[in-house]
Amino acid sequence: MNEVTSPAATPQHTAMRHDRLPSFLIGLIGKGILRSKSPAMHEQEADALGLRCLYQLIDLSVLGLGVEALPELLESAERMGFAGVNITHPCKQAVIPLLHTLGEDARAIGAVNTVHFAGGTRTGYNTDARGFAESFERRLPDVPRAHVVQIGAGGAGAATAYALLKLGVEQLSILDTVPERAAALAGNLAQHFERTRIAAVTDLDAAMKYASGLVHATPTGTREHPGLPLPVRLLRADLWVAEIVYFPLETELLRTARSLGCRTLDGGGMAVFQAAAAFEIFTGHKADGERMLRHFASIPGD
Repeated sequence: MNEVTSPAATPQHTAMRHDRLPSFLIGLIGKGILRSKSPAMHEQEADALGLRCLYQLIDLSVLGLGVEALPELLESAERMGFAGVNITHPCKQAVIPLLHTLGEDARAIGAVNTVHFAGGTRTGYNTDARGFAESFERRLPDVPRAHVVQIGAGGAGAATAYALLKLGVEQLSILDTVPERAAALAGNLAQHFERTRIAAVTDLDAAMKYASGLVHATPTGTREHPGLPLPVRLLRADLWVAEIVYFPLETELLRTARSLGCRTLDGGGMAVFQAAAAFEIFTGHKADGERMLRHFASIPGD
């Protein structure tokens, strides 16, 4: 159920007190998500706020399902009383046609990571961009933003690209293993920012030559997709490097970049701050970002 409230427990019913807290059922739909820290982050923050939250993982890999199962999964979650679901790879763009309304950021980005159910209406939001921007401003507030190269133009890449332009990046070059996807993202962003600031490129060597920063927004670096997203020779000490992968927190890209003297940003902050924003959408209660950062650090990982 979206929210259930009950009268305060009397002294003789203190054993039932936890069951009488405002309760929220939330989920995450995606592929290969069993190591996600989202359940622990949401449930611990709910506990700290005097709420009750049950966060379920709906893993397409475990269920043997593909993106085509999204309509059925959303309908089932809605019927079972979920307050909403988070959406991750590979469903962030595929979910959009299944929603009734979109928040401003989700509409501009063209990707959704949070779906809220209320009164028969499914509303899609994107908290990834907000999460990345918050983490970036905390950890890399003073880095040069003249030219940034981003590898990856999927759902997460759409959010980071949008955030980078909002953060004042002067020139953003986007690459993807599917060039048409990078071109589509650049075209969409050009509807919201000056077209001259955005380019879909295919020559990574040329793009990196004059880059001040690199953002990596693909699954490369996870245990399922180990390795580097670019040749080591393209990294240099005066480059800053930001990562979206947070499992493991230190990817091969970050480890290599640090060894060369690069300033780096891991994916943990983005994961925490997007979760804090989603928590508020689901529950109507403002999350404490600092507390969630501490929760995140305490959750066993890697």
